[in-house]
Amino acid sequence: MANEVKKFTQEAGYEPLENRCIIVKYAPENLSEKLAAFFNSEFYVLQMCKHEIILLPFNTTWGNLRKDVSLVLPYEDVQSVELRDDLLNTVITIRTGSDTIRLTTQQAELSDLRSSGIYASIYAGFFKNWHKENLDGTLSALKELGEH
Repeated sequence: MANEVKKFTQEAGYEPLENRCIIVKYAPENLSEKLAAFFNSEFYVLQMCKHEIILLPFNTTWGNLRKDVSLVLPYEDVQSVELRDDLLNTVITIRTGSDTIRLTTQQAELSDLRSSGIYASIYAGFFKNWHKENLDGTLSALKELGEH
């Protein structure tokens, strides 16, 4: 895990799980939104913690991680998690009793050439892509949340 992600998570009062963070964006609903989202650079770190999932936003101007938590989702609120491949991304749909949260994450195979790899390597040094390294384990852990 990137040290900055771990540090910001702990400073915000959460206990991050090792190797359970990936780069995500909010998922578009339709083709029109997909076209607009292609140019949208609002990325987040999805960090799984001891008791909750949090999203840490990146600064869209400078590409650095902001010291802010934009979403906190306690595990006990998660009713289901669905994963669906969509071209070069995986859509993560998290359902709670009152809401549906749709996120998209870039698949590992081309991550080194895409935004997730660039953002992930900023905090780990070039040639180390923690998004790619954490992706399978994090997606599996998210899927298990919906099966409890």
